[in-house]
Amino acid sequence: MKPPRTGVNRRDLLRLRRMADRGTPGIASAPIAPGGQDLVRAHRPAMGSSFEVRIPASTPGAIDLACRSLDIIDALEAQLTVYRDDSEVSRLNASGFPGPVAVEAGLFGLLQTAVDLSRATGGAYDVTSGALSDAWGFVKGPKRVPTPEALAAARERTGWHHLKLDPENRAVAFGREGIRINLGSIGKGYAIDRVVELIRSYWWPTAGLVHGGRSSLYAIGSPPNDFGGRWEIALYNPFRPEAPLGAFYLRNRALGTSGAAFQQFTEGGRVYGHILDPRTGEPAPGPASVTVLAPSAAMADALSTAFYLLGPARSAEYIARHPEIGAVFVERGQDDAAPRISAFGLGDRDFLAENVWLR
Repeated sequence: MKPPRTGVNRRDLLRLRRMADRGTPGIASAPIAPGGQDLVRAHRPAMGSSFEVRIPASTPGAIDLACRSLDIIDALEAQLTVYRDDSEVSRLNASGFPGPVAVEAGLFGLLQTAVDLSRATGGAYDVTSGALSDAWGFVKGPKRVPTPEALAAARERTGWHHLKLDPENRAVAFGREGIRINLGSIGKGYAIDRVVELIRSYWWPTAGLVHGGRSSLYAIGSPPNDFGGRWEIALYNPFRPEAPLGAFYLRNRALGTSGAAFQQFTEGGRVYGHILDPRTGEPAPGPASVTVLAPSAAMADALSTAFYLLGPARSAEYIARHPEIGAVFVERGQDDAAPRISAFGLGDRDFLAENVWLR
Protein backbone atom coordinates (compact mmCIF):
# COMPACT_ATOMS: atom_id res chain seq x y z
CA MET A 1 0.00 0.00 0.00
CA LYS A 2 1.46 3.29 -1.08
CA PRO A 3 1.71 6.59 0.77
CA PRO A 4 -1.21 9.03 0.39
CA ARG A 5 0.76 11.28 -1.94
CA THR A 6 0.76 8.65 -4.67
CA GLY A 7 -1.20 9.63 -7.77
CA VAL A 8 -3.43 7.33 -9.81
CA ASN A 9 -3.93 4.05 -8.02
CA ARG A 10 -3.09 0.85 -9.86
CA ARG A 11 -6.67 -0.37 -9.78
CA ASP A 12 -8.81 2.77 -10.09
CA LEU A 13 -10.85 1.23 -12.89
CA LEU A 14 -14.43 1.89 -11.81
CA ARG A 15 -16.55 4.96 -12.06
CA LEU A 16 -19.53 5.82 -9.93
CA ARG A 17 -22.52 7.33 -11.70
CA ARG A 18 -25.53 9.36 -10.67
CA MET A 19 -28.65 7.23 -10.72
CA ALA A 20 -30.55 10.21 -12.03
CA ASP A 21 -28.13 10.84 -14.92
CA ARG A 22 -27.18 7.50 -16.42
CA GLY A 23 -26.07 8.92 -19.71
CA THR A 24 -23.25 10.99 -18.28
CA PRO A 25 -20.16 9.15 -17.04
CA GLY A 26 -18.46 10.94 -14.19
CA ILE A 27 -15.86 10.37 -11.56
CA ALA A 28 -16.94 10.85 -7.96
CA SER A 29 -20.57 11.65 -8.73
CA ALA A 30 -22.70 10.27 -5.90
CA PRO A 31 -25.63 8.00 -6.65
CA ILE A 32 -28.75 10.05 -5.97
CA ALA A 33 -31.92 8.32 -4.91
CA PRO A 34 -35.29 9.03 -6.53
CA GLY A 35 -36.77 12.12 -4.95
CA GLY A 36 -33.44 13.91 -4.79
CA GLN A 37 -32.33 12.94 -1.29
CA ASP A 38 -28.59 13.44 -1.13
CA LEU A 39 -25.83 11.62 0.69
CA VAL A 40 -23.26 12.72 3.23
CA ARG A 41 -19.89 12.11 1.60
CA ALA A 42 -16.60 12.06 3.52
CA HIS A 43 -13.29 11.23 1.89
CA ARG A 44 -9.67 10.98 2.90
CA PRO A 45 -6.41 9.86 1.21
CA ALA A 46 -5.09 6.52 2.47
CA MET A 47 -3.30 3.41 1.20
CA GLY A 48 -2.15 5.20 -1.96
CA SER A 49 -5.74 5.97 -2.91
CA SER A 50 -8.73 8.01 -1.81
CA PHE A 51 -11.35 6.41 0.40
CA GLU A 52 -14.89 7.69 0.54
CA VAL A 53 -17.87 6.90 2.74
CA ARG A 54 -21.38 7.79 1.55
CA ILE A 55 -24.25 7.67 4.05
CA PRO A 56 -27.86 8.91 3.67
CA ALA A 57 -28.12 12.46 4.93
CA SER A 58 -31.18 11.49 6.96
CA THR A 59 -29.07 9.22 9.20
CA PRO A 60 -28.71 10.81 12.68
CA GLY A 61 -25.05 11.61 13.28
CA ALA A 62 -24.14 10.77 9.68
CA ILE A 63 -21.11 13.07 9.55
CA ASP A 64 -19.65 11.70 12.78
CA LEU A 65 -20.22 8.14 11.60
CA ALA A 66 -18.49 8.83 8.29
CA CYS A 67 -15.50 10.42 10.03
CA ARG A 68 -15.20 7.50 12.46
CA SER A 69 -15.22 5.21 9.45
CA LEU A 70 -12.28 7.04 7.91
CA ASP A 71 -10.42 6.93 11.23
CA ILE A 72 -10.61 3.12 11.05
CA ILE A 73 -8.95 3.21 7.64
CA ASP A 74 -6.15 5.45 8.94
CA ALA A 75 -5.49 3.04 11.80
CA LEU A 76 -5.44 0.04 9.47
CA GLU A 77 -3.02 1.72 7.09
CA ALA A 78 -0.63 2.28 10.00
CA GLN A 79 -0.93 -1.43 10.83
CA LEU A 80 -0.76 -2.98 7.35
CA THR A 81 1.58 -0.80 5.30
CA VAL A 82 5.04 -1.99 4.22
CA TYR A 83 6.17 1.61 3.77
CA ARG A 84 6.73 2.15 7.49
CA ASP A 85 9.22 0.11 9.46
CA ASP A 86 7.11 0.39 12.62
CA SER A 87 3.90 -1.08 11.14
CA GLU A 88 2.79 -4.45 12.46
CA VAL A 89 3.26 -6.07 9.04
CA SER A 90 6.80 -4.67 8.72
CA ARG A 91 7.65 -5.97 12.19
CA LEU A 92 6.24 -9.36 11.24
CA ASN A 93 8.33 -9.41 8.08
CA ALA A 94 11.41 -8.64 10.15
CA SER A 95 10.74 -11.29 12.82
CA GLY A 96 8.58 -13.96 11.20
CA PHE A 97 11.60 -16.18 10.64
CA PRO A 98 12.10 -18.15 12.71
CA GLY A 99 9.17 -16.70 14.67
CA PRO A 100 6.56 -17.25 15.91
CA VAL A 101 5.17 -13.72 16.21
CA ALA A 102 1.83 -13.02 17.91
CA VAL A 103 -0.31 -10.63 15.86
CA GLU A 104 -3.53 -8.68 16.35
CA ALA A 105 -6.72 -10.72 15.88
CA GLY A 106 -7.91 -8.92 12.76
CA LEU A 107 -4.55 -9.29 11.04
CA PHE A 108 -4.41 -12.97 11.91
CA GLY A 109 -7.88 -13.49 10.44
CA LEU A 110 -6.85 -11.63 7.29
CA LEU A 111 -3.81 -13.87 6.87
CA GLN A 112 -6.01 -16.93 7.32
CA THR A 113 -8.29 -15.63 4.57
CA ALA A 114 -5.28 -14.96 2.34
CA VAL A 115 -3.92 -18.49 2.81
CA ASP A 116 -7.35 -20.01 2.11
CA LEU A 117 -7.62 -18.01 -1.13
CA SER A 118 -4.07 -18.96 -2.13
CA ARG A 119 -4.90 -22.63 -1.68
CA ALA A 120 -8.22 -22.32 -3.55
CA THR A 121 -6.64 -20.52 -6.54
CA GLY A 122 -3.64 -22.80 -6.86
CA GLY A 123 -1.27 -20.02 -5.80
CA ALA A 124 -2.49 -17.45 -8.34
CA TYR A 125 -3.15 -15.26 -5.34
CA ASP A 126 -0.24 -15.16 -2.89
CA VAL A 127 0.14 -12.72 -0.03
CA THR A 128 3.85 -13.58 0.29
CA SER A 129 4.79 -12.05 -3.07
CA GLY A 130 6.45 -9.04 -1.43
CA ALA A 131 9.94 -10.23 -2.34
CA LEU A 132 8.95 -10.35 -6.00
CA SER A 133 7.49 -6.83 -5.87
CA ASP A 134 10.73 -5.62 -4.30
CA ALA A 135 12.80 -7.31 -7.00
CA TRP A 136 10.84 -5.60 -9.77
CA GLY A 137 10.89 -2.23 -8.00
CA PHE A 138 7.13 -1.97 -7.65
CA VAL A 139 7.30 -1.22 -3.91
CA LYS A 140 9.89 1.51 -3.43
CA GLY A 141 11.37 1.71 -6.94
CA PRO A 142 12.97 2.19 -9.26
CA LYS A 143 10.96 -0.10 -11.52
CA ARG A 144 13.31 -2.49 -13.30
CA VAL A 145 13.71 -5.93 -14.82
CA PRO A 146 15.61 -7.95 -12.20
CA THR A 147 18.62 -10.03 -13.13
CA PRO A 148 17.97 -13.77 -13.45
CA GLU A 149 19.85 -14.26 -10.18
CA ALA A 150 17.78 -11.63 -8.33
CA LEU A 151 14.54 -13.06 -9.69
CA ALA A 152 15.51 -16.59 -8.68
CA ALA A 153 16.35 -15.40 -5.17
CA ALA A 154 12.98 -13.60 -4.88
CA ARG A 155 11.13 -16.69 -6.06
CA GLU A 156 12.88 -18.73 -3.38
CA ARG A 157 11.46 -16.28 -0.81
CA THR A 158 7.90 -16.49 -2.13
CA GLY A 159 5.20 -19.03 -1.38
CA TRP A 160 2.05 -19.01 0.76
CA HIS A 161 2.90 -22.53 1.99
CA HIS A 162 5.82 -20.97 3.92
CA LEU A 163 3.31 -19.22 6.22
CA LYS A 164 2.78 -21.13 9.46
CA LEU A 165 -0.38 -19.99 11.25
CA ASP A 166 -1.09 -20.95 14.85
CA PRO A 167 -4.76 -20.12 15.62
CA GLU A 168 -4.52 -21.14 19.28
CA ASN A 169 -1.81 -18.58 19.99
CA ARG A 170 -2.74 -16.24 17.14
CA ALA A 171 0.84 -16.41 15.99
CA VAL A 172 2.62 -16.41 12.62
CA ALA A 173 5.95 -17.91 11.62
CA PHE A 174 7.77 -18.09 8.30
CA GLY A 175 9.12 -21.41 7.14
CA ARG A 176 11.88 -19.70 5.20
CA GLU A 177 14.05 -16.65 5.78
CA GLY A 178 13.28 -13.57 3.71
CA ILE A 179 9.52 -14.07 3.29
CA ARG A 180 7.82 -10.72 2.77
CA ILE A 181 4.09 -10.29 3.29
CA ASN A 182 2.55 -7.54 1.18
CA LEU A 183 -1.18 -6.87 1.65
CA GLY A 184 -1.49 -4.42 -1.26
CA SER A 185 -3.85 -6.73 -3.16
CA ILE A 186 -6.22 -7.33 -0.25
CA GLY A 187 -5.64 -4.55 2.29
CA LYS A 188 -8.00 -1.96 0.79
CA GLY A 189 -10.81 -4.48 0.69
CA TYR A 190 -10.13 -5.52 4.26
CA ALA A 191 -10.27 -1.88 5.39
CA ILE A 192 -13.59 -1.44 3.62
CA ASP A 193 -14.96 -4.57 5.31
CA ARG A 194 -14.01 -3.17 8.71
CA VAL A 195 -15.84 0.08 7.93
CA VAL A 196 -18.89 -1.91 6.82
CA GLU A 197 -18.86 -3.68 10.20
CA LEU A 198 -18.92 -0.29 11.95
CA ILE A 199 -21.80 1.04 9.87
CA ARG A 200 -23.84 -2.13 10.31
CA SER A 201 -23.38 -2.00 14.08
CA TYR A 202 -24.56 1.64 14.27
CA TRP A 203 -27.52 2.22 16.54
CA TRP A 204 -29.58 3.63 13.67
CA PRO A 205 -30.01 1.20 10.75
CA THR A 206 -28.42 2.82 7.73
CA ALA A 207 -27.35 2.04 4.21
CA GLY A 208 -24.16 3.29 2.62
CA LEU A 209 -21.46 2.96 0.02
CA VAL A 210 -17.79 2.62 0.94
CA HIS A 211 -15.07 2.68 -1.69
CA GLY A 212 -11.30 2.91 -1.96
CA GLY A 213 -10.20 4.49 -5.21
CA ARG A 214 -13.43 3.31 -6.82
CA SER A 215 -11.73 -0.01 -7.53
CA SER A 216 -12.69 -1.62 -4.21
CA LEU A 217 -16.11 -1.02 -2.73
CA TYR A 218 -19.01 -2.38 -0.71
CA ALA A 219 -22.67 -1.44 -1.09
CA ILE A 220 -24.67 -1.64 2.15
CA GLY A 221 -28.42 -2.01 1.79
CA SER A 222 -30.29 0.13 -0.75
CA PRO A 223 -29.85 3.75 -1.87
CA PRO A 224 -31.93 6.37 -0.03
CA ASN A 225 -35.66 6.35 -0.85
CA ASP A 226 -35.24 3.20 -2.93
CA PHE A 227 -36.26 0.42 -0.55
CA GLY A 228 -35.17 -2.92 -1.94
CA GLY A 229 -33.22 -1.25 -4.74
CA ARG A 230 -29.55 -1.54 -5.61
CA TRP A 231 -26.63 0.82 -5.93
CA GLU A 232 -25.62 1.38 -9.55
CA ILE A 233 -21.89 1.27 -10.33
CA ALA A 234 -20.62 1.90 -13.85
CA LEU A 235 -17.94 -0.34 -15.34
CA TYR A 236 -15.00 1.72 -16.58
CA ASN A 237 -13.88 1.31 -20.19
CA PRO A 238 -10.04 0.97 -20.22
CA PHE A 239 -9.96 1.83 -23.93
CA ARG A 240 -12.46 4.72 -24.03
CA PRO A 241 -12.79 6.24 -20.55
CA GLU A 242 -15.57 8.56 -21.66
CA ALA A 243 -17.84 5.62 -22.55
CA PRO A 244 -18.65 3.22 -19.67
CA LEU A 245 -19.25 -0.37 -20.73
CA GLY A 246 -22.15 -1.29 -18.48
CA ALA A 247 -23.45 -1.12 -14.95
CA PHE A 248 -23.34 -3.32 -11.85
CA TYR A 249 -26.25 -3.36 -9.41
CA LEU A 250 -25.20 -4.08 -5.85
CA ARG A 251 -26.88 -4.58 -2.50
CA ASN A 252 -24.96 -6.03 0.46
CA ARG A 253 -22.19 -7.07 -1.87
CA ALA A 254 -18.59 -6.12 -2.58
CA LEU A 255 -16.78 -5.39 -5.80
CA GLY A 256 -13.07 -5.36 -6.68
CA THR A 257 -11.28 -4.64 -9.96
CA SER A 258 -7.76 -5.41 -11.18
CA GLY A 259 -5.90 -4.31 -14.28
CA ALA A 260 -2.30 -3.55 -15.21
CA ALA A 261 -2.78 -0.50 -17.42
CA PHE A 262 -2.14 2.18 -14.79
CA GLN A 263 1.07 0.90 -13.25
CA GLN A 264 3.68 -0.32 -15.67
CA PHE A 265 7.04 0.53 -17.17
CA THR A 266 8.87 -0.01 -20.43
CA GLU A 267 12.35 -1.46 -20.75
CA GLY A 268 14.06 -2.80 -23.84
CA GLY A 269 10.97 -2.03 -25.90
CA ARG A 270 8.76 -4.26 -23.76
CA VAL A 271 5.98 -3.12 -21.44
CA TYR A 272 5.86 -4.71 -17.98
CA GLY A 273 2.70 -4.49 -15.87
CA HIS A 274 2.67 -4.48 -12.08
CA ILE A 275 0.59 -7.65 -11.60
CA LEU A 276 3.17 -10.35 -10.94
CA ASP A 277 2.39 -14.03 -11.22
CA PRO A 278 3.72 -15.52 -7.95
CA ARG A 279 4.03 -18.89 -9.66
CA THR A 280 6.57 -17.58 -12.20
CA GLY A 281 7.80 -14.40 -10.55
CA GLU A 282 7.15 -12.32 -13.67
CA PRO A 283 4.51 -9.84 -14.87
CA ALA A 284 1.74 -11.70 -16.62
CA PRO A 285 -0.22 -10.70 -19.71
CA GLY A 286 -3.88 -10.51 -18.94
CA PRO A 287 -7.19 -8.84 -19.80
CA ALA A 288 -7.67 -5.10 -19.71
CA SER A 289 -9.58 -5.50 -16.46
CA VAL A 290 -11.26 -8.06 -14.24
CA THR A 291 -14.07 -7.12 -11.88
CA VAL A 292 -15.22 -9.53 -9.17
CA LEU A 293 -18.39 -9.45 -7.08
CA ALA A 294 -18.10 -11.24 -3.74
CA PRO A 295 -19.52 -11.32 -0.20
CA SER A 296 -16.58 -9.30 1.18
CA ALA A 297 -14.36 -6.59 -0.26
CA ALA A 298 -11.19 -8.42 0.81
CA MET A 299 -12.28 -11.49 -1.12
CA ALA A 300 -13.28 -9.41 -4.17
CA ASP A 301 -9.89 -7.68 -4.20
CA ALA A 302 -7.84 -10.85 -3.88
CA LEU A 303 -9.90 -12.81 -6.41
CA SER A 304 -9.74 -10.02 -9.00
CA THR A 305 -5.95 -10.36 -8.91
CA ALA A 306 -6.11 -14.15 -9.04
CA PHE A 307 -8.62 -14.15 -11.91
CA TYR A 308 -6.45 -11.74 -13.87
CA LEU A 309 -3.72 -14.39 -13.75
CA LEU A 310 -5.97 -17.42 -14.19
CA GLY A 311 -7.86 -16.08 -17.20
CA PRO A 312 -11.56 -16.45 -18.05
CA ALA A 313 -11.74 -20.23 -18.49
CA ARG A 314 -10.09 -21.23 -15.21
CA SER A 315 -11.83 -18.43 -13.35
CA ALA A 316 -15.16 -19.75 -14.64
CA GLU A 317 -14.28 -23.14 -13.13
CA TYR A 318 -13.69 -21.46 -9.76
CA ILE A 319 -16.97 -19.55 -10.00
CA ALA A 320 -18.86 -22.74 -10.82
CA ARG A 321 -17.70 -24.13 -7.46
CA HIS A 322 -18.42 -20.85 -5.63
CA PRO A 323 -21.84 -19.51 -6.67
CA GLU A 324 -21.48 -16.50 -4.37
CA ILE A 325 -18.79 -15.13 -6.74
CA GLY A 326 -19.30 -13.38 -10.08
CA ALA A 327 -16.82 -11.79 -12.49
CA VAL A 328 -16.61 -9.62 -15.60
CA PHE A 329 -13.61 -9.73 -17.95
CA VAL A 330 -12.88 -6.85 -20.34
CA GLU A 331 -10.55 -7.76 -23.20
CA ARG A 332 -9.47 -5.92 -26.32
CA GLY A 333 -11.83 -6.47 -29.25
CA GLN A 334 -11.53 -5.65 -32.91
CA ASP A 335 -11.43 -1.97 -32.01
CA ASP A 336 -11.47 0.11 -28.84
CA ALA A 337 -15.12 1.00 -29.36
CA ALA A 338 -16.16 -2.63 -28.96
CA PRO A 339 -14.07 -4.49 -26.37
CA ARG A 340 -14.94 -8.09 -25.61
CA ILE A 341 -16.87 -8.47 -22.35
CA SER A 342 -17.44 -11.84 -20.69
CA ALA A 343 -19.46 -12.23 -17.50
CA PHE A 344 -19.56 -15.31 -15.28
CA GLY A 345 -21.91 -16.12 -12.42
CA LEU A 346 -23.98 -12.94 -12.90
CA GLY A 347 -27.53 -12.31 -14.04
CA ASP A 348 -29.14 -9.18 -15.43
CA ARG A 349 -30.07 -8.11 -11.90
CA ASP A 350 -26.34 -7.95 -11.15
CA PHE A 351 -24.85 -6.58 -14.37
CA LEU A 352 -26.13 -5.08 -17.62
CA ALA A 353 -24.20 -4.18 -20.75
CA GLU A 354 -24.67 -4.26 -24.47
CA ASN A 355 -23.11 -7.14 -26.39
CA VAL A 356 -22.08 -8.93 -23.19
CA TRP A 357 -21.62 -12.66 -22.99
CA LEU A 358 -23.27 -13.80 -19.75
CA ARG A 359 -22.18 -17.27 -18.64
